[in-house]
Amino acid sequence: MPDRYHIHVVPTPGRFQRIGKYGTADWREDCSRCKNCVKHRCLYDVYRNEGTHNRTPDTPQEPVFECKACMSCVQGCTKGLLSMALNPGFLALGDAYWKPDIIASTWVQSDAGRIPVSGAGYRGRFSGPGFDSMWTDMSEIVRPTRDGIHGREYISTAVDIGSKPLRLNFDEKGELTNPSSLIEIQIPAILDAAPWGDPSEALVKARVTAAEHLHTLAVVPETHLAAIPPAQRRFILPLLDCEDALENTDLLSGMRMIELNDGASIIETAEKLREFNKDVLIAVRVIARHDALKRVLDLHEAGISVIHLSADHHGREVGENGKTRFIRDVLREIHGNLVQRGVRDEVTLIASGGIALAEHMPKALICGADLVGVDIPLLISIGCRVCKNGHHTVCPIGLSQADVSYAAQRMVNLMGAWHSQLIEVLGAMGIREVRRLRGETGRAMFVEDLERDAFKDLARATPEEVKAG
Repeated sequence: MPDRYHIHVVPTPGRFQRIGKYGTADWREDCSRCKNCVKHRCLYDVYRNEGTHNRTPDTPQEPVFECKACMSCVQGCTKGLLSMALNPGFLALGDAYWKPDIIASTWVQSDAGRIPVSGAGYRGRFSGPGFDSMWTDMSEIVRPTRDGIHGREYISTAVDIGSKPLRLNFDEKGELTNPSSLIEIQIPAILDAAPWGDPSEALVKARVTAAEHLHTLAVVPETHLAAIPPAQRRFILPLLDCEDALENTDLLSGMRMIELNDGASIIETAEKLREFNKDVLIAVRVIARHDALKRVLDLHEAGISVIHLSADHHGREVGENGKTRFIRDVLREIHGNLVQRGVRDEVTLIASGGIALAEHMPKALICGADLVGVDIPLLISIGCRVCKNGHHTVCPIGLSQADVSYAAQRMVNLMGAWHSQLIEVLGAMGIREVRRLRGETGRAMFVEDLERDAFKDLARATPEEVKAG
């Protein structure tokens, strides 16, 4: 492994014309057909490229006729015939959580692996549900010219998976009696399977190929294990049902790590797998519920060192009486409890569900995760639109028909952009190693905490005192 980790991105245009957010409405009643029409002077050649595409739609070319909302045509038209409008097709993308802006940003990052730049500045909200109510503190900039992705000081993004003993124990012969089996990956993220299943075997192979390039792990369901060549098996994380884990031991022989769906016989199954392969790491995928903390503690006491906490695709837990928490709050509870018990380093927490943007990765780590699982963004990178009305039997854009090398490179590009943004965050915090970010809630501000501190005196005041001011 090279000393300096680098993700090699390659410009890879999408297979489809992107759905732009903006468009221009052209009212032609008073058009005088000016020879110096502002459309021909578009800074991004949107009209010219769109006309070329309409004349020869089958000609292979990069779809670059997406309106950038620079307003130059609207402001420059001498007759005032052009107006800017939101594209209804864009507004129909995604759902309440996977918003159109998230999907569009993911597409752009997957094109070339670059950090998206908004020329008009940040237009979003400064508070809201989920991760939006959490602000990272990036005020401790140290030597700005040498930090971040353009700096000369190396920032490590590698993390360890496995239990780290609090002390070393040796026997009479001087041999270590409690060796730790750790897997190091070079980015704090694994490539997880989509919550509604993989559309095709080709996309599973693409995810594994991307994991190989990124030096991380790709979650592969049991039904697709046989399709992965032996040379790539060190980059996969088999996902098995607890009851069926011992039926395919031949396929599991070369695995460094195995993940099991939580079940009643999980402890017995894990022990039998260790008898078969004493060096294998066992991870348990726990559905985020109201009692997730108790389940994590029980699994730790039973010797399970890797817990994959899985929320739904909106990042919510399965709660009681319709009351659910976001994964951010579940992580803070579990991490804080493990710290109080003095066993935090004995457990690796993987968080998945609701990880939609690059900023969500460091935010999840700050809340207590060791690494995250990225799932739906990988599908979005190759064109998925996160259909609102459920998940179709036949994908409307044919995700399953994507070429393996094409899909893999788009995934690598996306994670390359996320990796660059993670380095920017760490550099702005003055942190040289991402492991130090875990549980550092002092590096963030939470809107709920700020509001509670700001208005606590009002909560204690009597109605008469509030009325009197």
